[in-house]
Amino acid sequence: MHKMSLKLQSKNQVDSTDLESVLDASGLLNQQRDQLPETKKIESKRGRQVISQRTNSLLGVQIVSSGSYVPDNVVTNHDLQERFGFDPEWIEQRTGILERRHAPPEMATSDLCYEAALKAIRAARVSPEDIDLLIVGTFTPDFQCPSVACLVQDRLGLDAPAIDLQAACAGFMYALVTAAQYVATGNSKLALVIGGDCNSRIVNPEDRRVAPLFGDGAGAVLLSKGDPHQGLTCYQTGSDGSGCSLLDRPSGGTRNPATAEDIAAGRHFLNMDGRSVFKWAVRTVADSIDLMLTKTGMSVHDVDLFLMHQANIRIIDSACEQLGIPREKVFNNLDRYGNTSGGSIPIVLDEAFQSGRINRGDTILLSGFGAGLAWGTGLFRW
Repeated sequence: MHKMSLKLQSKNQVDSTDLESVLDASGLLNQQRDQLPETKKIESKRGRQVISQRTNSLLGVQIVSSGSYVPDNVVTNHDLQERFGFDPEWIEQRTGILERRHAPPEMATSDLCYEAALKAIRAARVSPEDIDLLIVGTFTPDFQCPSVACLVQDRLGLDAPAIDLQAACAGFMYALVTAAQYVATGNSKLALVIGGDCNSRIVNPEDRRVAPLFGDGAGAVLLSKGDPHQGLTCYQTGSDGSGCSLLDRPSGGTRNPATAEDIAAGRHFLNMDGRSVFKWAVRTVADSIDLMLTKTGMSVHDVDLFLMHQANIRIIDSACEQLGIPREKVFNNLDRYGNTSGGSIPIVLDEAFQSGRINRGDTILLSGFGAGLAWGTGLFRW
């Protein structure tokens, strides 16, 4: 797959000041670029060249129901001020987040996913026995093994293969596309797709740069065969591992098993270069959405609703401004939940559907992006 790699973008493709800032922050500024393969370019609707991505379509698939779940425990910006001295106005102005949900000690990611799945199953009025595939997008599993999916499969009593898919905040989009392949080819008649994360367990609660951004939650959808015009009219999944250090957990894996010293230093917590990730996310969201519209010959006015990863309101607003997306076509719940990572898109999708913002025949735009670096964007005809 051609990559939207920061290493491949040239000065005539993007603003050189922004590009050099990102490259410098990620340690890539002085790397040789002429050793990399050439990439095909296309002209975007915004009148500048972007790096071409492989796109696909996957029709004949429908979302038959959705469900979501967040813990009852609400943590406001003022709560963080009282406990850790964080500035609530700074959090709101920089992120748009007013509160988030934190799971109690006895609750883990599989519990969040199980509750979201139950709601989707009940909404579809189907029996768990009818589900023949389960895929969970998460990067905060209960255990290194077994998978969250297997834990949920057991609790639901499913007779189905169950796997986790790890693409961080893009996890649900990767899981959705993967499950849709099974349904479209007839290898699954009813697939359960869940995105969920318990982020409060992997962030340092005293880190004022990272902790206020994240919350816990999960969302789920059921997929089945649909009409020929339903499904992903165009989608794109991509990755750029050259930016892996911009958002990572340095300790705890097989490369650097956690030691007592690592834990004392907090290296097992999520680490983020916020400034560089922000710039990358703004460009990736705008470029990937633009590519979807360019490839399909659509405009922003042909899309009924935009559902973007709820990471930072400034990222969403910037993409909307660059692409001319009317604010009334964007559904957000970031202010109430913060960044729920894998749960972000299915939660916002479920709330939009429950509020009557999604109807049969609508075209919705889904876009997830995060650690990896990885992203997934798709136009879905409901």
